[in-house]
Amino acid sequence: MQQYLTRKPFDLYALHLFHLVARHRSFTRAAREAGLSQSALTRQMQSLEERLGLTLINRTTRSVEITEAGLFLAAEATRLIGGVSSALDGLQAEFGSARPEIRVSVSRTLAMAHMPGLFHANHQRHPEVICRVSYNASSAILTALEAGEIDIGVLCPPSPLPDSIKVTHRFKDAFELIAPASVAAKAPIKRAASFKLWLAAQSWLHIAPETNTGRNLRRWLKRQQLNLPPAMELDSFDLIINLVASGFGLAFVPRRALALYRRKESIVTLPFPERFERDLVAVTRTHRKLPRHVGQFVENILF
Repeated sequence: MQQYLTRKPFDLYALHLFHLVARHRSFTRAAREAGLSQSALTRQMQSLEERLGLTLINRTTRSVEITEAGLFLAAEATRLIGGVSSALDGLQAEFGSARPEIRVSVSRTLAMAHMPGLFHANHQRHPEVICRVSYNASSAILTALEAGEIDIGVLCPPSPLPDSIKVTHRFKDAFELIAPASVAAKAPIKRAASFKLWLAAQSWLHIAPETNTGRNLRRWLKRQQLNLPPAMELDSFDLIINLVASGFGLAFVPRRALALYRRKESIVTLPFPERFERDLVAVTRTHRKLPRHVGQFVENILF
């Protein structure tokens, strides 16, 4: 092992650059994130392949494909970079003089009304801690968590979760069927068959189908034998609620998301025989000891 390491096939910086290329499947986006020119990044990758004696990337004018060897290295790179990042974060948190920071990434399908349960208690008890919050797709959250780029993710999880991810909190997020008040007044809610036909004739606002919530909701609608083609697809329940209130159509939305909406007279909740629920989870990396201030944040989550 020592003899192999002395040949220095790559360093952490080269591994980080390869990790960016593998994650983005794009030299352009990877170079932009790394702050390099594309030609400089290309030279770095060519040098890495020469030193390893392996082809990691097949690049054409239109795409970047990662070879089998590259996929193996990409998986290990995620683990190694995440471990180094965690070690440095822990070192800084324990012995550094800067204010401690927590990097939290929240799924775009969570609403503003979900946020107090995540942040309020910790803000009250530990106001010295800085929270850096980002909104991302669930897949991007899991990738960033495995790479050590964030400390905590909050999302509707895929099934199954990677072994490297640990759930610290889980709760059921119940949904309601909402409609503009003027439209809801015409709903034949007392006659089940007529009500289903009426629903099928309405305009619908759906959460985006590429989200975990969107996929789960569509499967549930299929089980309810409801075919509700979308007039609009969005990745924000707050935006959906505002558009329903403006008369754009009906939607299934988290009940909790309605709590902060002020113009409640413009929206009516319609009864539905079955209730859709999704899981929401807070997750951290499995193979790491959380810095004390991150552990405290996890303990202060109120769902």
